[in-house]
Amino acid sequence: MPHTRRSLFRGSLAASAVLALPSAPAALAATGPTAPSFARSGRPSAPWGVQSGEITPFSACVWTRSDRPARMSVETSPSESFRYAVRRHPGPYLGPATDFTGTATLHGLPPGQQIHYRVLLSDPEDPRRTGEPVYGTFRTTPVTRRSGVRFLWSGDLAGQGWGINPDRGGFRVFDEMRRRNPDFFLFSGDTVYADGPIQATVPLRDGSIWRNITTEEKAKVAETLAEFRGNFRYNLLDRNLRAFNAQVPVIAQWDDHEVRNNWYPGQLLDDPRYTVKEVDVLAARAGQAFSEYFPVTDLRGGRTEGRMYRVVRHGPLLDVFVLDMRTHRNANSPGRQTVDPVGILGAEQLAWLRRELARSRATWKVIASDMPLGIVVPDGATDFEAVAQGDPGAPLGRELQIAELLRFIKHRRITGTLWLTADVHYTAANHYAPERAAFTDFAPFWEFVSGPVGAGGFPHGRLDATFGPRQEFVRSAPLPNLSPAEHPPYYGEVEIDADSGELTVRLRAEGEGVLFARTLPPGQVGSH
Repeated sequence: MPHTRRSLFRGSLAASAVLALPSAPAALAATGPTAPSFARSGRPSAPWGVQSGEITPFSACVWTRSDRPARMSVETSPSESFRYAVRRHPGPYLGPATDFTGTATLHGLPPGQQIHYRVLLSDPEDPRRTGEPVYGTFRTTPVTRRSGVRFLWSGDLAGQGWGINPDRGGFRVFDEMRRRNPDFFLFSGDTVYADGPIQATVPLRDGSIWRNITTEEKAKVAETLAEFRGNFRYNLLDRNLRAFNAQVPVIAQWDDHEVRNNWYPGQLLDDPRYTVKEVDVLAARAGQAFSEYFPVTDLRGGRTEGRMYRVVRHGPLLDVFVLDMRTHRNANSPGRQTVDPVGILGAEQLAWLRRELARSRATWKVIASDMPLGIVVPDGATDFEAVAQGDPGAPLGRELQIAELLRFIKHRRITGTLWLTADVHYTAANHYAPERAAFTDFAPFWEFVSGPVGAGGFPHGRLDATFGPRQEFVRSAPLPNLSPAEHPPYYGEVEIDADSGELTVRLRAEGEGVLFARTLPPGQVGSH
């Protein structure tokens, strides 16, 4: 059962209304709805809401964006009313260099406790001029096993032209997920679609019209830093997402659509939509925008020493290994190499993952993979985008690197590994076992797929037999690119019981509840 928290706090819901979507009759002009305008007062405000992340037993990172230059500070309290034990945490100056975004790191927090916070923005030249506070909450991670863990994951938001539709109440799946009240949300890539313009109206197959909120930055593919930043701001126009962010900490990773579909380092584009042809230039700008719009301090300002891959620890029960299968990969190809030291992770990230998995003492080690392992994901007629390349025989190409990792996990007797992914726009449960595989030197494991959380639904892909996957469950769209009005968004839920250590995965669809569930025992190298 989910652990109990405070009731849904009033402050964040009030804050989420600051940038409420206009009502459908008011918003829908003949050409379709436009983004709501911001009423500027004489004091700084944060209409894009707040987010939290990097939660530890004793600290957390809080994000916001101001509508003008401002000084950020954060107040915390164990009380929703802020009537006692209020602490003030200084924050940075928010200015044009970071698109008026910033994060404050909160230190000295108590472990395993519900923390209420409010973000204050003040005029840099007159600290007495302070805007209305914006409220949020999170729970610090525990240091003991007295409480379990429950989190959600999904990916792919505002993709394939399906943006914020005021007729449907926006991204309403985030309201459903918020009511699940998880400890955190693993945003498994494609957090924006920088290569996916949003049109005011899109005709649906039944003759009805899908209407989108539109903005200038979403009218074309993103190339400039301002356009990439605008893609992140677009999603935050949705009241459901802002309310969700105020209540649920985020662990964000990126995949391709933060930059451009199926990109890889060094790629030169042959795409008439782009005047900037060097993907590395686009990726640098996208990376800076990503770092500015999520609470990930290691990436702030696009620092070269920052990296997307990292391990996030959540008490004794859980470590989350956040992978980056985009930045360090080799070029997409037919994947028939017999030697492939770069692969999809790069040598340095693979060494890091092996090292961190070996030193982890958590009961469960979730490998957050922005791409699936055994699902064939084509890139054009001859190349492949993910790990699998359709050849059911011995590992080739990027499969060699995954085979090395799976062999390492088996021989080091690393228990409790579980792979979670999104990317393919359907939901599935895949079990991998050596007795069904061409490569056999690994222990059985599960890979669970979810998403999209707000993009087009697609038919399911085929499996590559190299690692012996068996599809235990799948739910997918019958036709390509069905809208969220025609096929529901998907998200997954993971719950770890504090007493038994058992882990339960539930695959969910918006408005439909649990589609599939599987409970796994702890302490095994691999589990059926």
